[in-house]
Amino acid sequence: MDPFSRFSHYFAAVATSGSLRKAAEQLHVSASAINRQILLAEEMMGTRLFERLPAGLKLTTAGELLYDDIRRWEREFCRTRQRFDELQGLKRGHVSLALIAALNEGVVVNALADIAELYPWLTFDLAVHNSQTIVGRVASAEIDFGLLLDPIAHGGLEVRAFCELPIGVVMPADHPLAQQPSLSFGQISESRHIMPTAPLMVHERTAMLYGRHGMTPQATISCNDIRLIKSLVCAGAGLSVLSLLDVRQEVASGTLAFVPLHGQAVRPLTLALCVAPKRQLSRAAQVVIQHLSRVLEDLAGEQR
Repeated sequence: MDPFSRFSHYFAAVATSGSLRKAAEQLHVSASAINRQILLAEEMMGTRLFERLPAGLKLTTAGELLYDDIRRWEREFCRTRQRFDELQGLKRGHVSLALIAALNEGVVVNALADIAELYPWLTFDLAVHNSQTIVGRVASAEIDFGLLLDPIAHGGLEVRAFCELPIGVVMPADHPLAQQPSLSFGQISESRHIMPTAPLMVHERTAMLYGRHGMTPQATISCNDIRLIKSLVCAGAGLSVLSLLDVRQEVASGTLAFVPLHGQAVRPLTLALCVAPKRQLSRAAQVVIQHLSRVLEDLAGEQR
């Protein structure tokens, strides 16, 4: 049974396509039938939902409000169906999450693979975005939860689990400084630096550190891709200031070394699992959150 009216489907199709003809082709109905439903709705609501322009139809302010509500109703109904399934003991569920690119390999991926094996009836919708985009998707209830960096900078999120990841110097495993317990900027001032740039999240933190230490390395390479930075470091092109999260796999395998930086200005990055406050999560989402929360707790334990 579809709880949403014929009009809501017609309206959403026109809103996304901007054209009666395109909406008609998508829904396999006549353009006149769609237009008739829209005109009836505008008459009933006492307001115009679309501006009729030469290039097509554009949502009015009232139309945008209605479109947002329809999308929210559809998402809520999907979650309601999931809860009904759980009450009836049906073995199925869907989980949607977004994560930062730094997590596209390593412990989180391994944990998701384990979850998929433990619960073969679960389906997943995974997306990789930067932290700012994840915040927006979590807050608007487009996804169940997100894994992002430095959630303190973003209001309106509930942190379910987190771990702090140190900032340090990444170098080849056989580098003369690799065995040091910690380093200062002065100890690496003469080296070539491979500097992370935007949109990498660690860029803001490292740029601040260079600025606070009044350090502008003469011999530098700038790069906006973590994988390329790691390859350059491995090849001996220079050192890089990154977070442990960026190189955890390589450090574990012995291909790179990570030495923490010390000093009051060196704050760790916070990796957090976040949901929207007061969001009603399905049982499936709660199960996945519990598993991934333990992963973050284990990562935090490694830093102690």
